[in-house]
Amino acid sequence: MSADAARFLNGFAQAISTMGLYAEGHPARDRVVDSSYGLLRRLQEKDPTPQFSFLGLDVIYGQVALRELKEWDWGLRLAEAGVQRLEFAADTGRDEYESFLSEVLARLIPQAIDSTTRSPERRSTIKFGAIGVKGSEGVVRADELLPTATIQYSLGEEADTIRWLHEEVQISGELPLIEAESVVRSLSVAMHGDRDIVIPLLQLKEFDQYTTTHSLNVSVLSMALAEFIGLGPKDVRGFGVAGLLHDLGKVRIPLEVLTKPGKLTDDEWAIMRRHPSDGARIIYESDRQLDLASAVAYEHHIMINGGGYPTRHFRRDCHKASRLVHICDVYDALRTRRPYREAWDSERVLANIQSGAGPDFDHELATAFIQMMRQWERRVAVVDDKEPLPHMSPPAPEVTAPAAAPAEGAPPEAPPAAAPESAP
Repeated sequence: MSADAARFLNGFAQAISTMGLYAEGHPARDRVVDSSYGLLRRLQEKDPTPQFSFLGLDVIYGQVALRELKEWDWGLRLAEAGVQRLEFAADTGRDEYESFLSEVLARLIPQAIDSTTRSPERRSTIKFGAIGVKGSEGVVRADELLPTATIQYSLGEEADTIRWLHEEVQISGELPLIEAESVVRSLSVAMHGDRDIVIPLLQLKEFDQYTTTHSLNVSVLSMALAEFIGLGPKDVRGFGVAGLLHDLGKVRIPLEVLTKPGKLTDDEWAIMRRHPSDGARIIYESDRQLDLASAVAYEHHIMINGGGYPTRHFRRDCHKASRLVHICDVYDALRTRRPYREAWDSERVLANIQSGAGPDFDHELATAFIQMMRQWERRVAVVDDKEPLPHMSPPAPEVTAPAAAPAEGAPPEAPPAAAPESAP
């Protein structure tokens, strides 16, 4: 079926290109529209309501990446024209389809079509728009779209999407990959919305939302560090997805265990320690192309000296992404206030990471992280999930993180510098 989907998209692009060359009613234009519509109907014989998403150079059909269209430049063009998600109803007619093609052409080449000929309303059987939080009908609603033209927005949509994503995993056991990748892209927009990079770290408001907030913050820090050490855009995004999903296995931990303010029992510890394996399995079974994120989910609590968990039968080095996410994971955890201790200030956390470089943290990555945070101190912005993210022209205030969930079975006293506490 993916081959039919790829053929349709190629025909779709060819139709738009040809329509830009010929006036309405020209035989060549009619032929290419007929051909493209025929490919749609052929696809709909197997999939009545095909849905596509365009994420940079990735084309997603349903929940599956179309490897046949890897780096298909039309995906970028459609996304830039506001068509990131595209869905056809089973009863889409030929005339509606041609009108939709004309509307897309007008978005791509405004001068190609007179504005008087454009449809004033979106076609009811063809839905398209930016990727955001799913509405009740599983499609994007206009009031949920993220305004990405400026850095002046909150991370509320991203937080809501991650909460929804966790609920979907709990219910179905499958990871909504499109939404996870769209959150990472939105975070990247927030980071690069000004002339200088900004590190927007979300504040925690409610005790039971720690996992959501922590996942977003680790994703942002992971992308920032990956970019700081000189990785390319594709790797930066991959590390961002891995950081976002590193704690996905926690969806299988009972809330009363995950948010318990006191010391965990041995049985509760056993449950908590399963989340790396559970997260890796969920990710890998959802999409085997996410092997990097799966590896990070499994390895992010393993230290350089082999300590931590899960315990492995054979010693081997963790992936670079796992070692990078581990540092970001610990930093965000220590910067967050717990019921048994206040949040550590940034310098104390960085000193902790520096002292643990070697036995606990990758020495090179830990050094780079410390350098990045000290060099970009004024570029760290505390972001409310409802209030707009401020511009970074003036120096940003010192990060102050409110209450968060406790670490796994951590004692009431703060952990020693040589044994840094990481997120539960």
